[in-house]
Amino acid sequence: MAEPLSSGAADGIPLAPPGGEALESLIARFPRQAFRAAEVLSETELPLYASRVPAGFPSPADDYLEASLNLNDYLIRHPESTFFVRVSGESMSGAGIFDGDMLVVDRLLRPRHRDVVIAVVAGELTVKRLELRADGPWLVPDHPDYPALRANPEAGFDVWGVVTAVVRSLKPPHKA
Repeated sequence: MAEPLSSGAADGIPLAPPGGEALESLIARFPRQAFRAAEVLSETELPLYASRVPAGFPSPADDYLEASLNLNDYLIRHPESTFFVRVSGESMSGAGIFDGDMLVVDRLLRPRHRDVVIAVVAGELTVKRLELRADGPWLVPDHPDYPALRANPEAGFDVWGVVTAVVRSLKPPHKA
C-alpha cells in the first residue's frame, strides 16, 4: 500500500506538487471530461450485503444486510487530493484496467514499487506500473505489446498520483 506524501521526491521518484499552476496547465491540455474532481461522487449510501455473490454456481442468497455503503468512504481516502481520470488505450489490460475505465487517483500517496501510477512523461499523461529497479524507476505496462519506459526526470518525468481503484460500468448510463 502506498504511503501518504505531500510533494517533492520520494526514493528518487520526482513527484509533481499536489496542485497549482503545473497541474492546471497540464489539465488544460486534455479534454475536460478526462478529469473529474473527487467531489462529484454522491453522498448517497447504498445497501451492502454481507454475503458474497459466487461467480461460479449459484447458491441460496443471504438476506442479511451488513451495512450501508458510501462510495466516497469506500473509494476515497484523501478527498482533497483525489481525482478521477478516464483511461484511453489497452497498455494496462493485464492489470484489469481497460479503455474507458475511470481511475481513482490519490496525489497524497507516496508511490511504491509495483504501484499503478499516473505519470507525466515528456508532457504526456500515462498510466503504468512503477518499478523501482537498480538502474532507477521504470514505467511498465501490463500488456506484452507495449514497451517499458525508463523514467528520466531530465526528460520530463513526474508521478502525478497513485491509482487506488478502477471504476467500470458494465452498461452505459441511461440518458433521458
